[in-house]
Amino acid sequence: MEERCISSVCGSVLKILGLEVPDNIDRPNDAILEMCPRADKVVIYNPDAVAFWLYEKYRNFFEKAESNSCLALKTLSVMPSVTPVCFASMYTGLTPDEHGIKKYEKPVLKVDTIFDYLSKEGKKVAIVSTAGDSISKIFLERNIDYFIFPTKRKVNKTAFKLIAQGQYDVIVIYNGDYDAAMHAFGPERSIPLMHLKQNLKTYNDIIGLIKKSSEGKKVFYGFCPDHGCHRIDGGRGAHGLDMYEDMHVIHFYGVT
Repeated sequence: MEERCISSVCGSVLKILGLEVPDNIDRPNDAILEMCPRADKVVIYNPDAVAFWLYEKYRNFFEKAESNSCLALKTLSVMPSVTPVCFASMYTGLTPDEHGIKKYEKPVLKVDTIFDYLSKEGKKVAIVSTAGDSISKIFLERNIDYFIFPTKRKVNKTAFKLIAQGQYDVIVIYNGDYDAAMHAFGPERSIPLMHLKQNLKTYNDIIGLIKKSSEGKKVFYGFCPDHGCHRIDGGRGAHGLDMYEDMHVIHFYGVT
């Protein structure tokens, strides 16, 4: 199967919701569309820095998430493999040269994003993120609802509430705790791995809420990290390089 880039997420979501995919963005991912040609709603969970090698090495951590999903995909990131660059590509369908964020900076994007395409078609969209993080900043100034909080706990509590209420067509949720712990302690120390397990539990909890509250609606959901990570001298973690550990992530997708 062809390995696709994180930039294919944008067109895939648009296509699944029955919307036109602009000619200038990355084409939808055929594997995703075969699994879910059409859905009424979308929930995307964006944990930060969950590399494919983590999925390979700690497969037991991922077992429930994989069994709760219909599809597990090895997915390619973009360079430089840093958070604002990667999420800009994921949600514009464009390369860094095209969308304009080419280093670790967080300007508001001036090009069209998935959130512009969705709002123009009357879709009700929510971004739920921690304050100061890339998703909370680069996608501002769109006709969507923003739920930005200082802690992951408040982010997830609010996201669960929004899913249960069922008022949004698309919900995007960001958790950056594994990335932060990985930078501080290294990718495989006990504290970062605890956060990785928490991210996987959050994804499973999201799926449980979707199934409980979908009320006959078909809901497409995904676990979509931005980039991977690697260990550096001194035992800490990093990313941003054109190397296997940083450039390959694990994506899960499913549908109710």
